[in-house]
Amino acid sequence: MRPRTIFLLRHGQTDFNVRGIVQGSGVDSSLNDVGRRQAAQFFAAYGHVPFDKVYTSALRRTHESVQQFLDLGLPHEAHTALNEISWGVREGTRITMDEDAEYRQVLAGWVAGDDNARLTGGESPAEVAARQRPFIELLKSRDDEETVLVCMHGRALRVMLCQLLNYPLSCMEGFEHSNLCLYKLEYTGSVFTIKNFLDVAHLQVG
Repeated sequence: MRPRTIFLLRHGQTDFNVRGIVQGSGVDSSLNDVGRRQAAQFFAAYGHVPFDKVYTSALRRTHESVQQFLDLGLPHEAHTALNEISWGVREGTRITMDEDAEYRQVLAGWVAGDDNARLTGGESPAEVAARQRPFIELLKSRDDEETVLVCMHGRALRVMLCQLLNYPLSCMEGFEHSNLCLYKLEYTGSVFTIKNFLDVAHLQVG
């Protein structure tokens, strides 16, 4: 089979991103003006790509980030498996490393290999990985989709990349992300490899 190309995209900027407020899977925010401009810049750079399918999470900020592709009539599926990690009772609040001991402890646990650590009422990386796996198998099975666009969320993107590249979840901090950044992968039918890492070249134009 010919290698397939997977575009993994993080959603554009929201006002919550600017204010440092965690959204998780429970805050269904929209893009702000900057986020909409980022989405337009990405479309300007990649609108010519013949995507066979567009996948998003069930949250509107991912839909809005790829809306111009959807307006072309491209096939689209929304999957809750692609939703952001749940930050539990802390969703909608500001969390910083400096001010929040529980947050520091949980993140340190993840780096140390504790995939089951979570904030109160939230999800662990192991739980996010488990709900992503059926989607990953679905993606692998659809070999008629040679080029696909997947728009999701920062922490969930890190978990996804660890799974696709066979890294332990403790390595996820190595996959940096920013709003409307791109990770471009190639899939041979057995192995995923990264071709573009934290690519934001499309945002530097103009």
